Amino acid sequence: MSEQRKMKSYEELRYSDDFMFSKVMEDPELCREVLQCLLQRPISELKEVQTQRQLTYTADGKPVRLDLYNRDSEGAVYDVEMQNLNHKKVEDLQLPRRSRFYQSSIDIDYMDKGNSYNDLPESSVLFICTFDPFGKGLGVYTFREYCEEMPGYRLDDGTVKIFYNCCYKGDDIADGLRKLYDYIENGKVEDDLTRKIEAAVSLGRKNYVWRTQYMKLRTMLMDEREEGKKEGIKEGIKEGGDIRDNEMISNMLRRGKTVDEIVDFCGYPKEQVEKV
Repeated sequence: MSEQRKMKSYEELRYSDDFMFSKVMEDPELCREVLQCLLQRPISELKEVQTQRQLTYTADGKPVRLDLYNRDSEGAVYDVEMQNLNHKKVEDLQLPRRSRFYQSSIDIDYMDKGNSYNDLPESSVLFICTFDPFGKGLGVYTFREYCEEMPGYRLDDGTVKIFYNCCYKGDDIADGLRKLYDYIENGKVEDDLTRKIEAAVSLGRKNYVWRTQYMKLRTMLMDEREEGKKEGIKEGIKEGGDIRDNEMISNMLRRGKTVDEIVDFCGYPKEQVEKV
């Protein structure tokens, strides 16, 4: 895969790209409308919208970053993750385990502030996927805790994990959600929400500050990758491609780059970056 394909120019960025998605969704009202479309229910005013939110560190010192962290006026928490398959295999993404990790991290972060587990907020982890995350042909996959001995009886622990299949072509999903899928997949603008998103993306492409941030990040990651390659050659690593790549990934993580930034800009499998 060429460097150009791995690292898009700023003008090529779409809503489905991590950088543009994070920037556009900083708008609380637009973010709320997208959440309402995804969940198909009203959402109260968002009091907290944070992109690339860093949560409590894990025991091994690894920071947990969420693409889009939201808290509404009623205290409910929403984590939204944009997932592009690109050249990676579905199984490499480990989405079920990652959803569990993100949800538990949200709870730990809440408890770490001195709160009681009795007051844990309702939390939803949402993965917007540009591919079928489970290969079962559904438009939406919703997972909650149920009792095996009594089908339909819910644990009611206040959590839900939902995976959205944007390449779904069926007509058994809500019209607004269908149009959002079409927009994410091919840029087709069909309703008020997708018009608002497209307008925000178009405006974002003219945002000099965002462009500068992106280009600086893009250049930095490319330089770090080249530097890592040279260091690998210096140390005589000939057959250890994975070792060299892991050293480069480790170097970027130490400098504060997020997992998604390294995946998007350098093309490494997300599972490999997360292992490092």
